[in-house]
Amino acid sequence: MRVFIAGVLLVLAFAAAGCGGGGSSSNGSPNGEAAKSAEQVLADAVKAAEAASSTHMSGEVNTPAQQIGLDMTIVKGKGATGSITLKGKKVELVVIGADAYMKAGADFWTQFGGSRGPMIAQLVSDKWLKFPTGNAQFGQLTSFTNSNSIFESMSSGHGKLVNKGLTTYEGQSAVAINDSSEDGTLYVAATGTAYPIAVSGIGGSSSGAIKFDKWNESVTLTAPDGALDFSQFIH
Repeated sequence: MRVFIAGVLLVLAFAAAGCGGGGSSSNGSPNGEAAKSAEQVLADAVKAAEAASSTHMSGEVNTPAQQIGLDMTIVKGKGATGSITLKGKKVELVVIGADAYMKAGADFWTQFGGSRGPMIAQLVSDKWLKFPTGNAQFGQLTSFTNSNSIFESMSSGHGKLVNKGLTTYEGQSAVAINDSSEDGTLYVAATGTAYPIAVSGIGGSSSGAIKFDKWNESVTLTAPDGALDFSQFIH
């Protein structure tokens, strides 16, 4: 699980430094996941997550270099909306297809904008900027907004898995799948659909947790009005 969280969040830090209803998994009868092998529970959770039309991800990872926060809703095949926070600096983010939009305050641009940071801050502070998702400077900020790629990383980014059985995670009945080699735990809903509930622990000198909820809720992605073309500020 360490690889999973690092892959989702630490890439955000790298990028910045370079610059429906009915989806609740807490309802229903026991789904039998507690009696399955750890590998099968993980496979079921990934399958459920990849089939969902949308999900909300939130949490924080603390590394020796910085704190990274995440509060994003991802809409399958369409994009995402929400925010990330790097060293206490919040960045609002909207992704719609191949277009991405971001808005940050002067403190973010001053800290993460490199040698031109103070100048860029004066020009674009608290304004929406538009850029393609493939942009070399900020494209990695949007690389995690494909929900399938996120959950696919769960399938391979782990060591030896152990089913620790039934537990409760923030009041929700869950099956705990421990990655014994990476000191991380995946919590999967023990009732209803076997959606991931959270990934906790990334091992080493870093710590944190990412939670998943609001599965299949209806989400409208709207492009911000008056967004500036970021390319005009990087020549």
